[in-house]
Amino acid sequence: MAELTLDDTNGILRLPWVRPERTSHGLGWEHLYVSTQHELPYQASFDGAGSHLVILHLNGPVTVRRGHLGLTRSRTIPAGGLFVHPAGKDLTVELGGQLDTVHAYITDAALQEAHDGARSIELAEELGSEDPLIEQLMLTLDRVMENWEPSARTYVDHLGCALAAQLARQHCAGSDRAAGADARPVRAGLTDRQFAAVRELIEARLAEPIPLREMAAAARLSVSQFSRQFKARTGLSPHQFLVQLRVDAACRLLRDSTLPIAELAQRCGFSHQEHLTRVLRAHLGTTPASVRRADQ
Repeated sequence: MAELTLDDTNGILRLPWVRPERTSHGLGWEHLYVSTQHELPYQASFDGAGSHLVILHLNGPVTVRRGHLGLTRSRTIPAGGLFVHPAGKDLTVELGGQLDTVHAYITDAALQEAHDGARSIELAEELGSEDPLIEQLMLTLDRVMENWEPSARTYVDHLGCALAAQLARQHCAGSDRAAGADARPVRAGLTDRQFAAVRELIEARLAEPIPLREMAAAARLSVSQFSRQFKARTGLSPHQFLVQLRVDAACRLLRDSTLPIAELAQRCGFSHQEHLTRVLRAHLGTTPASVRRADQ
């Protein structure tokens, strides 16, 4: 699938009084578009978009009014509050003061896949709701975007799936549908054959950013099924497992080869030598040079 772009949003981010600081444009993110910005007070109307919208308020409180044909609901929202708007519905909104926000736009396909139920679900319209998990996911997406490394592609897929799953679980229109999402059966984990196929894919393409959907395809599962069953099998998310394999491969090459560390880092899927150093410190409490010296 092609990257989700500004063209897939409802137009809020195109307003002249919305000043983006960073966006996911050009990063190749599928099913997800993220933008962080400063917004000045405004009132405007927008047509329905093909993507669902979640706005996280980074400061406040600020008064927001929303509706369809008119402004029918109003709430003063503190920092950490959410504004949720489903795909396909028009929107009239009034922002009563200056505000810093993170916007996440997510495709309906991602939402329905995360639900993984027999019936489709519809996202609720929310004004000022709170969800600590969604808040942390969106803050993490912002940090990843600010310090982007191409090797973080699988991690972004994981965050996007987690965001879609939480929206499907807790922010649907109709509690009976939400209950249906939680009631589906969950398998214990990947079979030996599925796990072997995924590991073979990862090891063959260790130096590349591997989209989560390609790992799921190797196991013949949907992305949401794959993420759950992979963690049940390994105790790790796919991204964590991928990083661990990269760390193991880098340590082997540090011990057994004389490749320059910068070249070795790229062969193992790290963006550059400094990236490898950060990861080794976080995982092993050491540096590439120390690993190499220890074997001499």
